[in-house]
Parts: sequence; structure tokens; C-alpha cells
Amino acid sequence: MTEPREQPAFYCDAMLGGLARWLRAAGYDARYDYGIDDSVLLQRARDEGRLILSSDGPLFMRKIIKQGTVRALFVPRGMSRLGQLHFVMKSLNLRLLRPRCMACGGELAELQKHEAIDEAPPLAYKRCGRFWRCLRCGRLLWNGTHWKRVEQKLLELAG
Repeated sequence: MTEPREQPAFYCDAMLGGLARWLRAAGYDARYDYGIDDSVLLQRARDEGRLILSSDGPLFMRKIIKQGTVRALFVPRGMSRLGQLHFVMKSLNLRLLRPRCMACGGELAELQKHEAIDEAPPLAYKRCGRFWRCLRCGRLLWNGTHWKRVEQKLLELAG
């Protein structure tokens, strides 16, 4: 088992892929593997020291969760993705952190603008002053209109 982390890291089950993306935007390491078997999910969460987020009631009857070997939080069904994020952040007393890559959860490293010239779309390069690269998947990211909407929703949620 890994050492406890300063900030919680999550493993979202098959029903909560959208929540994983929003947790990443909020700055948290949130893993999600589509179609993962419950036993594999539990094993990986234990091995990686991750807290499981799930809306699957029977999962919480598993011995490994009931005994506290793997920590887990039940996320009620029927909530919007932002509602789920609000629920998790409130339940665990989390605050907004520096965003992570929404695709994979990797940490972001800021680039000098000129380093993005060959890769950024021309309009994004012209309009944006800051660019980042995901240290895990290598994606180039910038603070465009999509991110501004995401950021606004996160600020409203935290407010």
C-alpha cells in the first residue's frame, strides 16, 4: 500500500467518469477506467491509496470497504456532475487547487508562449497568453473560452 497523500486521490467507478473530469479541473488526482471490474477497482484503489467514489450501493457491502482497508464515499444517484462535485467537496471539506489535465489527471507545467507556436491553433495562440502541457499525456492546454466556462462554474461552486 502507498503512503497517505497530502491531498486525497480518487478512483471513480464506472458511473462517475464525468465527476472524475470535474475533480481534475478542481485540482485533484482522480482516476477513472471505463468498464473496470469492481474487484480490480478495489485492488487498485488499495494499492494506490485512493479513495473510491461510487454510486453503486452493493460495492459498499464489500469487506475491504466495510473494514476500512479501502476508504470510499457513496455519491447519491440523480445528481448533475456539478452536483456530484459539490457533494464530494463538501463531504470531504475540499478546496479548489491548481487544475490538472481534465483528460488524464496529470499535473500541468506552464510553457513560455513561444514554445506553443507550432502546436497551438493559430487563433488560440493569438488570443491566449498562457499555455500548459500535461506532464502525463503531453496535451497542450490554454486558457480559452472552454476553460473560462469551466473556471466560472468551479468558482460558483466554491463561492
